[in-house]
This record gives sequence, structure tokens and C-alpha cells, in this order.
Amino acid sequence: MRRRASLGFAAAALALLAGCASVAPPHGAGAPVLSGRLSVRVESDPARVMSAAFELSGDERAGGLVLTSPIGSTLAQARWTPGEAVLETPGSRTTYPDLDTLAERALGERVPLAALFDWLRGRPWPGASSRSLPADDPGFTQLGWRVALGRYSEGWVEARREASPAVTMRARIDPASTP
Repeated sequence: MRRRASLGFAAAALALLAGCASVAPPHGAGAPVLSGRLSVRVESDPARVMSAAFELSGDERAGGLVLTSPIGSTLAQARWTPGEAVLETPGSRTTYPDLDTLAERALGERVPLAALFDWLRGRPWPGASSRSLPADDPGFTQLGWRVALGRYSEGWVEARREASPAVTMRARIDPASTP
């Protein structure tokens, strides 16, 4: 059963991270875009890992996320508006009722993508309560995640959920895209 679950995650990760066809970017000209590298690790047996370059635009209500390979090929993109979220990979298009469902189905775990917009900007998401970490440990906790900002000045953000299975998201923001 574990092997079957692992294969399922591998298939989803490949759908997100494999292929090399162009998919039109979801953000319009002039839209603010955060870009960099993103990795997600799920501590399961076996561990599930994915990483890609990313471009994130819009906000939790309407926006887009583009994932690209190390050579620049578009691997997958997500677009969302109120009431709909669409995941496109080369040759495939799947519609979900919302961003959270898309994230859960694509990654196999609930990941608060709506909060990611603010977390990548070094601040708590206003849609949920948060608590600052101790003064010597820059960051905060929110939605069951610990968001570490100790290297934010270098472009690094790490969010970790300790609940089983533990999930770690790491992002390195390109300096030119930092708002």
C-alpha cells in the first residue's frame, strides 16, 4: 500500500514537474510577480520531494503559479479565480473548486497556498491568526506551520508543518522580484 501511495505521489509530481511543452503564463502583463525556486518535502515512507523554479502572481483570490524545469520549460501552471482553480500540464487540464483542493490533489497534502503570497513577502497572512516566534528567531507560526525568516534578507523563506506527515516548503526569492 505504501508503494502504491508513493507511486501516486510520484505520478502527481511528474505531472507537475515533467514534460516540456509551452503553456501560456497565467499572469497578465504588468502583474506583480514573485519568482524563485521552490521545494516541497513530505516526510512519509518513502519521503516525497519536488522542486522547481516558480513565478507566483496575483493573490489568494485570483492569480497564477507557473512551475518550470531547470532548463526553463514550463512544467505546470495553476490559475485561480473565485470558485475555480485550474491545473494545466502539457497535454492535461484539471479543474478544482478552489486553490486548497488543487494543492491537496496535486501535492497529496494540504498546503496553505493562499497564505504563501504573504509568507513569501515575510509577513503573516491576514486571513488567519498568527504568533511571533521568540525575538532571537525571526518568523511566526500560522495555520499549524512555523514560518522561519532568519535568512529572509538573503531571499530565503522556510515553512514547516510538524503534524504528521511533516511537510517542509523552502523558497528562495529572486532579488529582482522582491516587492
